[in-house]
Amino acid sequence: MSKSSSGYDLTPLTDQQREALAKELSEEERRVLLHEGTEPPFCGGLLDTKEAGVYYCRLCDLPLFSSDAKFESGTGWPSFFQPFDPDHVKELQDTSLGMVRTEIRCARCNGHLGHVFPDGPHPTGQRYCLNSAAMSFRANSEGQG
Repeated sequence: MSKSSSGYDLTPLTDQQREALAKELSEEERRVLLHEGTEPPFCGGLLDTKEAGVYYCRLCDLPLFSSDAKFESGTGWPSFFQPFDPDHVKELQDTSLGMVRTEIRCARCNGHLGHVFPDGPHPTGQRYCLNSAAMSFRANSEGQG
């Protein structure tokens, strides 16, 4: 078993496990997570979420981002300056639109999450730009993020 620095199981899902979990996804969630889709800007259900809590992978439930790292980027997608745990996201080069971008995926299930850009705020200078359809949100009962 592979564990992240924060103690979560990062063992890659088998194709059978991934497909079983994918049966619970909506058509839009499947399009984004499994087929590298992007939802239209300013349409995602988590864009305006302001509560303290954690954003999880919609497919495998791995914690991805904390509300403490969320910021308003003005781009129309939920944006974060750092992941919950750097081990929980993996980066891949994406040249699909005739430009070089950095795609981010869930480290456990390999679901497409969005992209990361080097134009975010301090302290990291990164802007992790996420699709709401790729995540679920759970508020912290203690109000901590």
